[in-house]
Amino acid sequence: MINVTDLHKEFISLGKPSYRLNLEFGKRKKETVKAVEGISFTAVDGAILGLLGANGAGKTTSLRMVASLLAPDKGEILVDDVAVTPGQQTSQARMGILSDARGLYPRLTARENIQYYGSLHGMDRGAIEQRTGQLAHWLGMTGLLDRRTDGFSQGERMKVALARALIHDPKNIILDEPTNGLDVVATRALREFLRWLRSAEGGGKCIIFSTHIMQEVERLCDSVVIVARGKTVASGTVEQLLQQAGETDFEDAFVKLAFLHTTSTEGAK
Repeated sequence: MINVTDLHKEFISLGKPSYRLNLEFGKRKKETVKAVEGISFTAVDGAILGLLGANGAGKTTSLRMVASLLAPDKGEILVDDVAVTPGQQTSQARMGILSDARGLYPRLTARENIQYYGSLHGMDRGAIEQRTGQLAHWLGMTGLLDRRTDGFSQGERMKVALARALIHDPKNIILDEPTNGLDVVATRALREFLRWLRSAEGGGKCIIFSTHIMQEVERLCDSVVIVARGKTVASGTVEQLLQQAGETDFEDAFVKLAFLHTTSTEGAK
């Protein structure tokens, strides 16, 4: 179970250089970017939570904080009732993380990529071998194991990256835009595998699925959190969100809840 409460995160970015004819010529003005301004959600065991928002809504930054890769400026993150702090091995061991950047080592085989992560998690060699075989079978990638990942298709890379994230059999799984670049067949295979992981047979995993694709949320997620401009603006099942928005089409409901909400809120300030 993952519980996130009122996350905030700001970044300092450098603006364009100044071209005024004075001593500050060429200097860049520092600007504050508020990436996350109040995101909250709860992901439970045996269910898939969809984190839905447009590009730049704050999804990836939030998940990086959950994964203990970034420290929040404000807010609390609990993974199985354990508070998350940056770099904390205890919380990281409880999670399997598939980031948008796949980050495979191209000179290593698929097997070597997966098993390297198993060793980082402190698994013994026998357990790593057994788990690698299981994951390869479940993901339909046995024929890929002893090929170098350099030159793999997007779907093949996704399978290896997902197996690598699951090598230590984590209870909590975080997937950041996992279907980006995948074809229909690979997307369907991933969807079925996640449904299995959610089931009692697959371990009753707690899964967070970040995406901006409406159809994936409708077909896969048990509950949905809509984020816009760094904030949680709505949450519930797909049916509940349709009712909140007064719409019958989920894309129309998303636009109303995400974009019209932020527009009206800004106009009231």
